[in-house]
Amino acid sequence: MKTAARPGRAAPQRPRDYSGAVYGSLLAASVVAGTGTPGPYPRVQLVALLLITGLVFWAAHVYARLAGERLGEQPLNGREVRRVALHEWPIVQAAVPPAVAVAISPLLGLGLEGTAWFALAVAVAEQIGWASVAVRRAGASLRLTVVAGAGNLLLGLIIVAAKATLTH
Repeated sequence: MKTAARPGRAAPQRPRDYSGAVYGSLLAASVVAGTGTPGPYPRVQLVALLLITGLVFWAAHVYARLAGERLGEQPLNGREVRRVALHEWPIVQAAVPPAVAVAISPLLGLGLEGTAWFALAVAVAEQIGWASVAVRRAGASLRLTVVAGAGNLLLGLIIVAAKATLTH
């Protein structure tokens, strides 16, 4: 239920959960890092893999959350399913920027290896950005925001290191 704003004041904003966006960005980075370039249309395949993986993980999160929250409680209804599905949707949304990076990579003159690195960089940057926005909007200090960004950068660098080590 929305609260009416007082004259001269903005309506209070509902807290937003960024965990799905951070998780989805990390997932997208993992998909890019673990993907080779076989097949006749490697960019199309990578875009499809990114989006399909996001959708599958989203569906798994929705199911797990509904099942976990409902054990011993009342039966599910459409409103609750929609609420949980919307809450978890950022997992899918986080796959879009790396997929766009792959799609536009030929316009930037990138080969297949450059495309993979570009998409990985976009996913890691997105992960750092969402984590930083989340802690900042939660009222964290600039120092804590930097620490959260650095922690997510470290997670991203682990994926980058794995890609560099395992695919060469």
